Amino acid sequence: MATWYDTLRKPAFTPPKNVFDPVWTALYVFIFSALAVYYLSPAKGNIITVSVLLLIHFTASFSWTMLFFKQKKILAALLDLLVIDITLLAVIILFFQVSTLAGFLLIPYFGWGLFAAYINWGIYRLNAQP
Repeated sequence: MATWYDTLRKPAFTPPKNVFDPVWTALYVFIFSALAVYYLSPAKGNIITVSVLLLIHFTASFSWTMLFFKQKKILAALLDLLVIDITLLAVIILFFQVSTLAGFLLIPYFGWGLFAAYINWGIYRLNAQP
């Protein structure tokens, strides 16, 4: 049975649905590792700023699924992805100031976030109602 997502027109390079679970599993390992490296670092700086950015980031990240799949608000989900990507970039910059490893561990996640924005934008563009 086709889901709402299955019926949408998608941009080129949209991966098949079975790719998402293994990618997210790997990304969660990288994210958790980066957080552990940062928070366990004795020289962590900007901890309040980083924590606030992460709170905003993860709130937006968890909201994306609700916006896109449950509420079917493709444009709102795209705007949410911009918040996700911008806050992640800020966190990466702050992580690099404390640990090169922590910063590098988030690079694949940032690449996936940019790719997700491309897919979300393409779905919005290809399925916009006149």
